[in-house]
This record gives sequence, C-alpha cells and structure tokens, in this order.
Amino acid sequence: MSLDDAIRLTEILLAVALIQQSLEHVFGLPNERRQYLIRLALSIPLLLGVQTPWVCVALFINMLFILRRFQGPYNGGSDLLSMLLIMCLCAAHLSPNETWREYAFGYLALQAIFSYFKSGWSKMVNPDWRSGQALQDVFSFSVYPISEATRGWVQWPRLLFAMSWAVILLELLFPLALLSSTALLAALALAMSFHLANFVMFGFNRFVWVWAATYPSLIWLQGRLDLLGGP
Repeated sequence: MSLDDAIRLTEILLAVALIQQSLEHVFGLPNERRQYLIRLALSIPLLLGVQTPWVCVALFINMLFILRRFQGPYNGGSDLLSMLLIMCLCAAHLSPNETWREYAFGYLALQAIFSYFKSGWSKMVNPDWRSGQALQDVFSFSVYPISEATRGWVQWPRLLFAMSWAVILLELLFPLALLSSTALLAALALAMSFHLANFVMFGFNRFVWVWAATYPSLIWLQGRLDLLGGP
C-alpha cells in the first residue's frame, strides 16, 4: 500500500468514526452540540477527499474546543485515539517533504502498536487478569447491557481464563505482526474481531471504527519495513 493510499484510507475511516461520535452529541447541551455539529460538517469533506489538509487543520482546532469543553478527553481511549489520528494526519499533510511525511504517518502506526502492547502489559501484571477473575467480575457485575446468556459465562471459569490469556497474548505479541504481511493481516483480523466482540457484548461501539482507522498506517509501515529489509 502506498503512503498516499494509506493516508486516504485513514481519512475515510476516521471520517466514519468522527461522524459516529458526532451523532451521539447532536441532542446534547448547546455548547457541546455546536462543536460536534462542526465536527460532523467537517467529517463530510474528509470522507469525500475534499481539501483534506485544511479539513484536518480545522478538525484539530475543533478538537481543542471539545477538549476545553470537557476538560480533557472525556470518553477515554477512543477520544485519545481520535486526537492522535487527527494530529498525525495534520502533520503528514503539512510536512515539508516526503521524509517527514513518512515520519508523521509512521508515528501513528508505532503508537497504535504501543497501545496494544501497553494494554496487554497492564493486564499481564494484574493477577485478576492472569487468573481470569477480571472477566468473571465483568460478566457478573458490569453495568453495560450484557445479555443474560452472556452473563452466564461466569459459570465457565476455565473459558474465561482462556479468554483472558487469549487477549493478553494477542496484545503483548502484536508488535511481532510487523515481521511479515501475513502475520500482520492475521493480527489485524484478530484485533478487529476482539473490538467487534466488545461492541456486540458490551456496546463499545466507538472503538471499532477508530481502531480500524489506524490499520492502514500499520499495513503501510509493514510494507515500508519490507522494502528497507529487502535485497
């Protein structure tokens, strides 16, 4: 995947993520609604590829107003990742030359990899995650809209133990996916399955599109590393 194609695909996926986020706020408080209506309006040209460098700059300014409104990224990881995507796209578009453009977009990929690894490490050092107790607590006491059938999984501690370690190993080993295109595609498929499962079981809908928006940078970076390591 070329750098231009990867950036364009990132813009499209980010636009979808921002549209989704914005629609959640269109009936919010006036100052909140205004900023998200602006974000919604800016997401349309980003999706269509119209004047994307300046749209990204406008989204960056809009992001600052939203941060001021909520005194920080109020929705945690998905907001932080949205901020990272907007800033890296701005940097890529405004870079003085192709080398710095690659640095800016490569930084996005490295941060995505580190986010997976850091999440896995935080689980690895937590005894409740290692034992499967953390997932048992999630399914037993979670306030999220989990079905009764899914809550019944708490009766299967070995299953939850296996699920815990599957998530830990996927996140910890994710950086190794850059070793080959096949490994990366497999890792991305597993990671997206994980995000989709969280959406289906817990309603974590924001993570699906915003994480998918980082994947073109990973595919581009892996291809770039292959070129550097080639004959």
